[in-house]
Amino acid sequence: MPAVSGRRESAIPDMDLNALLKEKQPAIVEKWFETVLAAYPENTANIYRKSEAQFTNPLGYNARQGVEGLFDALLKGVMLEEASGFLDNIVRIRAIQEFPPSQALSFIYELKKIVRAEIGKAVAEQGLTEDLDSFLSTIDDLALFAFDLYMGCREKLFEIKVNEMKNSTFRLIQQANRVGGKQE
Repeated sequence: MPAVSGRRESAIPDMDLNALLKEKQPAIVEKWFETVLAAYPENTANIYRKSEAQFTNPLGYNARQGVEGLFDALLKGVMLEEASGFLDNIVRIRAIQEFPPSQALSFIYELKKIVRAEIGKAVAEQGLTEDLDSFLSTIDDLALFAFDLYMGCREKLFEIKVNEMKNSTFRLIQQANRVGGKQE
């Protein structure tokens, strides 16, 4: 008679967390991409969804490349600074479009929900809860890093606006002086 263990038989052979994530990667990345697009009106999201051409659809292209690259980096355990290019492509666009930080970066937290939905059952069955918690903690770190990027972009935009205002004011003063007969 075979020994009985406290562990249920699973249809999924024993895997580590990375193997589970890799197996579900296409579904996870596609759902994550959809959460990026969810911030836009449906007709706009449809346009971004349709074309993957870099020059005719830069937002859709950058969002897709960004989530794919970020997820790969998370799987490989790459330092966040090394993966910042993927994140920057998404965050910069959202900063320029003046999304509030909570809306601009909410897609990162959505990844946690997607991962739990896709592999949560297998994680529980295989006793990988601590590994999953560690992975989800890395996503939190990604969100904090994204916030820094977002704020850096917003600061740069405000700096550009201030400089434009200064230059505009200076030109107006020069024109007023010319009209008034004063020459500098």
